[in-house]
Amino acid sequence: MTATKDFAPTERARSTSFNEASARTRLELLLDTGSFVEFIGPEQREISPHLKIFDLPEQFDDGIVIGYGRLDGAPVLVAAQEGRFMGGAFGEVHGAKLTGLLRGAREIGTIPVLILFDTGGVRLQEANAGELAIAEIMRAVMEARSAGVKIIGLIGGRSGCYGGGGLIAGCCSALAVSEPGRIAVSGPEVIETNRGVEEFDSRERALVWRTMGGKHRRLLGAADVFADDTVQDFREAARELIGSIGSFALDRLTAEQTRLTDRLRRFGACEDAIDIWTAEGIAHADMVPELPADQFIALANRIGRTSRDAR
Repeated sequence: MTATKDFAPTERARSTSFNEASARTRLELLLDTGSFVEFIGPEQREISPHLKIFDLPEQFDDGIVIGYGRLDGAPVLVAAQEGRFMGGAFGEVHGAKLTGLLRGAREIGTIPVLILFDTGGVRLQEANAGELAIAEIMRAVMEARSAGVKIIGLIGGRSGCYGGGGLIAGCCSALAVSEPGRIAVSGPEVIETNRGVEEFDSRERALVWRTMGGKHRRLLGAADVFADDTVQDFREAARELIGSIGSFALDRLTAEQTRLTDRLRRFGACEDAIDIWTAEGIAHADMVPELPADQFIALANRIGRTSRDAR
């Protein structure tokens, strides 16, 4: 059997929706067959100490799966959030597992990390513990990257990538996103609650996806690759990004500030994503949300910005 056949994706990976799959199914199909080894598995039952206080359901892995596997034969460290458990929200144990994985990656220094985001942010029930977890994870990401580790975020889950998850994603080396994927620090309901429905109507799904969805994020350069909604497409995106990421240094942060300054100058007066797409020179910008994945990818490759670390 040839190496190519050993690492070839299964038909199941090609036909399985990344958005609808569980965290464990995503990892099973994303990695080479049979290569995944879980750290802190179900038998250890590391669950949150806070949820019982509020009479809330617990889960044996606290909503995140971490471990080691192979992608086309090459080693990778992986973490996948389970959006079906408390919206993939960060708590003390959930955060500690991801922090530990990233610190381990920093010590090794040569193995990439794939983070499969699927989160609404911090668990309100864990408050300060959850906020501290976000801070620790962000620090661990930057320390790992400074040690030469490539950290790739994959965003296409039901819960999107909101709150602290959005901040962590912004610290990653690169991001791949699908149309169902959404990236933002504040979710639609949070904006509406604090600024009013006139500012942002969270019930208008088209507005939510135009503003926070994967297509808009890709066109802005806030995501580096747009993937169709299959596990195989995310597998190919992860492979592409691992092979294309450069070193992390001060020039990357300088590029970030320059790009954000330019974005504000060019689009600061725009009131809708469609206005931004029009300003980018996209004909019939209002039709962007309706484009099939292949047509949108062609458009993004032609017009979309590629930050390669400046988002």
